[in-house]
Amino acid sequence: MYNIPHFKAKDHQEVLDFMYTNPFVTICGVDANGFPVAGQIPVLIKQENDKLFISGHFMRKQDHTNAFELNNNALVIFSAPSAFVSASWYSVKEAASTWNYQTVHAVGKMEMKGEDHLYSLLSELTAHFEKDPNAPTQVKNLDPLYMKENMAAIISFDIEVIELKHVFKLSQNRDDVSHENIKKELNNGTPACKYMAAAMKR
Repeated sequence: MYNIPHFKAKDHQEVLDFMYTNPFVTICGVDANGFPVAGQIPVLIKQENDKLFISGHFMRKQDHTNAFELNNNALVIFSAPSAFVSASWYSVKEAASTWNYQTVHAVGKMEMKGEDHLYSLLSELTAHFEKDPNAPTQVKNLDPLYMKENMAAIISFDIEVIELKHVFKLSQNRDDVSHENIKKELNNGTPACKYMAAAMKR
């Protein structure tokens, strides 16, 4: 990971907040032949005492699922919209253009779980993202046979995070005039650019 002191959050809670705000992640591992594999899924993040856990589920018999059953080392990548930053926006022009972005890398050990964990996870995931507790799509309102048939095709997991790294590259290394002009230019751009301008402002 790109590791420069300029591009770090002010405190640990800011990193956690970013993870909670961007729960659709990429999970990376290595298969039996040493080739990289990855999957994209929504996850739940839980703090228990001084430990951090990431929970989710995969479809069975996929390359990434098979890989994690053999090698439980996992890298979970949290990301958000990013934006190109032109050097022409700097107060001093003799510099290279760059890219602003935010990402968090969580490294940990994946533990595949059983049916009770899966049912509980699906209930929690649905409750978290559906919001309406009375929605017909809540797990408690779904037909038990439908749940049983679909649960047979998926498996849930917990990842205990053992290392957390991040980059919040938001032009912190630029002078005040450049910083303000970068935000102004980004606010005139795409939705992703505007997102990044807001992140810089925060």
